Amino acid sequence: MEKLVVCPYKRPNALCRLICFPWAAGGTSALARWGRLFSSSTEVYSLRFPGRESRLEEPSAKDMASLVTEIITALLKDLQEKPFAFFGHSFGCYVSFAVALQLKEKYGLEPFHLFVSGAHAPNSEALLHIKCIPVHDVADEDIIKYITIQEGTPSEFLQSEEIKKQLIQTFREDVRLLQTSSFEKAERNILLSCDITCFNGSEDKPYDLKALPEMTSGDISSYKLPGGHFYLLEPSNETFLAKHITRCIENAGL
Repeated sequence: MEKLVVCPYKRPNALCRLICFPWAAGGTSALARWGRLFSSSTEVYSLRFPGRESRLEEPSAKDMASLVTEIITALLKDLQEKPFAFFGHSFGCYVSFAVALQLKEKYGLEPFHLFVSGAHAPNSEALLHIKCIPVHDVADEDIIKYITIQEGTPSEFLQSEEIKKQLIQTFREDVRLLQTSSFEKAERNILLSCDITCFNGSEDKPYDLKALPEMTSGDISSYKLPGGHFYLLEPSNETFLAKHITRCIENAGL
C-alpha cells in the first residue's frame, strides 16, 4: 500500500478516511496537503498512480480495470475497517467512480459520499468524443499548450525539458486509461446509493451532470467556486472544500 498511498497527516484514530484521486498527470502533493485542513476525525489519503513520482519507472496500468484492481487490492483492508469517502478531480473523478462501482459489486462496500470535481458525469455522452481521440498522435506541443492553459502545473515544471517530456507521456497514458473505461448503464450491474456532491470552477467549461441520477439513488448537489479548472488549488477554495466536506461527514452521522 505504501507505494500507492501518501498520507503525511496520519490519524489512526480517525472516524473516517477521505481518499483523494488526482487529475491526469497529477501527483500526490496538493491533495495530500489537505490532511492539515481536517480535524482529527478525518484521515486523508492521496493516491499515487503508476508512472509518476516514486513510481516513475513503473509502466502505466494496462487499462482502467487494471488500475481499479490495484487500488482496491491495496486499500481493501482499510476500506473495510472504517467509513470512507472519495474525492476525485477531473481524470481522478472517473477513476473514483470506477473504484466505487467495483467495490459495491464485488464487496458490497461503497463510499458514504462521493465528491467529484471538474468532470462530466462518467456516463455522460460528452465523454464520447474523448474516447475517439487518437491520443498518441496528438502533438507534444498541443498537450503542453493544453496543460499550460489549465494552469494546474507549476510554471517551473514547464521550463524543464525532462519534466515536460514526463508530463506529456503521463498525460497521454491517463487519457488512454480513460478511453478504456465504460460506465454505460447496460454494462453496470449495480447502482450506488451514496450522495454525490459536484464542484466546478466558475471560469471552467461547463460539465454535463444530467446523467448522474443513473449512477446513484442518493442525493446529488453541485457548487461553483471562483476560478478555472484548477480552482481547487486556490487556498480560499481549499478551505471551502474542507469545510463543506467536513459538514457532509458530520451530517452522515458516522
